[in-house]
Amino acid sequence: MRIPDFDLERYFARWEFAAPYLLCASDVQGWRMADLLALASPEDRSRWDELTLGYTETPGLPALREAIAGMYPGLSSEDVLTFAGAQEALFVTMNVLLGPGTHAIVTWPGYQSLYEVGRATGADVTLLPLREEDGWALDLDALTAALRPDTRMVVVNFPHNPTGSLPDRATFQKLCALCEARGIHLFSDEVYRLLEYDVNDTLPPAASCFTKGVSLGVMSKAFGLAGLRVGWLATRDMELLARCRAFKDYTSLCNSAPSELLSLIALRARDRVLERSRGLLTANLALLDAFFARHADTFHWVRPRAGSVAFPRLLRNIPVARFTESLITREGVLLLPGDVYGFPGNHFRLGLGRVNLPEALERLERFVREGGLDALG
Repeated sequence: MRIPDFDLERYFARWEFAAPYLLCASDVQGWRMADLLALASPEDRSRWDELTLGYTETPGLPALREAIAGMYPGLSSEDVLTFAGAQEALFVTMNVLLGPGTHAIVTWPGYQSLYEVGRATGADVTLLPLREEDGWALDLDALTAALRPDTRMVVVNFPHNPTGSLPDRATFQKLCALCEARGIHLFSDEVYRLLEYDVNDTLPPAASCFTKGVSLGVMSKAFGLAGLRVGWLATRDMELLARCRAFKDYTSLCNSAPSELLSLIALRARDRVLERSRGLLTANLALLDAFFARHADTFHWVRPRAGSVAFPRLLRNIPVARFTESLITREGVLLLPGDVYGFPGNHFRLGLGRVNLPEALERLERFVREGGLDALG
């Protein structure tokens, strides 16, 4: 396999641990170990204290798979396969389903793995643009027109990274029906699911909609537990799950035992964990709404509908990468230029999920008010 450098990850490798303020982080503020363990039941706390650090079961801890399955109506623990993060689950699925002579359609802009891994298998990949002028909405007519006889997979990501867009339920159900009618797998990256600002907007998981619906989940985003590196696939396609399990023998083989147990504790306290995440997003989104209202002549703001990221656009005739680099140099605030997505325009990614967003936003505002942009031309 030959695969291009991951532009987003190379960018973060340069700046992520040097910048005091990550105003572009996609995850929700991580939990402290002590706070998470405080949520454990007496039984799970005892299990933690007595944990043996040996190999774990390849499919995942049975109790963890049962807890994950509880988020997918109609599924059981047998319909869940865990991985070392969502990235591994994505990599394995693409390699199992795609290859030379196959075709996939992937929404764009988007996480680079969603299309580059498929390309690296030898598949032909069509990028389906989401457009700012349409509010970043999914265009089902354009998707239908892009389908081919050799299309094996449609890949979507909702709530969407980086725009925060979310289709309505009717549109998503039409997407599922379209894929089901064509016998195509719908690979639905749902790592930001459960971060809807209005819980009534929450879409059904693809895995619950039809047999070839595949839901990708992870502990990193909505649950604020990126350091655990626990992700999963949920699907009722048992043949696909078996093939992915066999492929996993060549990747991680099994998960970290402590990570599995900590994930189980978080999922059993899911309501409290999600309440924390949603509260943080709600407070930060209000600050961002006010900021962009004050600077409507400098930035264009399409308000996200869900998730922990957004994709505003710089209105000045200045390359967005020059803006973001000057901001990190002067104020220690990191934004993610849209260049890393290969997406045209002057967009940049904002993250909504960190506790120091208010201070980071104050520094961004100071940069704008004190002529930081004017100095760039």
